[in-house]
Amino acid sequence: MSPSPSLIRRLETGLDPLSGLLAGASPEQLRQRPPSGKWSAHENLAHLAHFTAVTLGRLERILTEESPRLERLRSDEDPVFLELSARSTEAVVTELQKLRTDLLNRVRGLGDAELARVGVHGAAGPMPLSQWLELYAVHEAHHLYLAFWAVRQVMNA
Repeated sequence: MSPSPSLIRRLETGLDPLSGLLAGASPEQLRQRPPSGKWSAHENLAHLAHFTAVTLGRLERILTEESPRLERLRSDEDPVFLELSARSTEAVVTELQKLRTDLLNRVRGLGDAELARVGVHGAAGPMPLSQWLELYAVHEAHHLYLAFWAVRQVMNA
């Protein structure tokens, strides 16, 4: 049960559509919240950088602790997210890409026994590391989708 080729491929290419998704948006539009009041594209990207850093930490805890309990992430209240949000979008994307490379390199080295180790999610319960990593990839895609729609709503308002 080494990391699935599909997971590795998604970690390698998941951020590839980013520039196309945000094309044509000004820095102000990237930071502007859509009429719904939900996060801006910039905030979604800051969340992804924060979530990637948290995922790296969770991965290490799962590998070194016996079934650690990992609480749900609440970015709005986290100083790291708030600090990332204060940076330029370019700086956030650079940090996200760096963290993503770190995660990919760490995941590539995992073996079957490591992927089977369990972490306990605050809402979803016990999950093997392999599921935590799949959850990461799905969550990332969801926030890229939200960033796209936030930009489109602002540009078309």
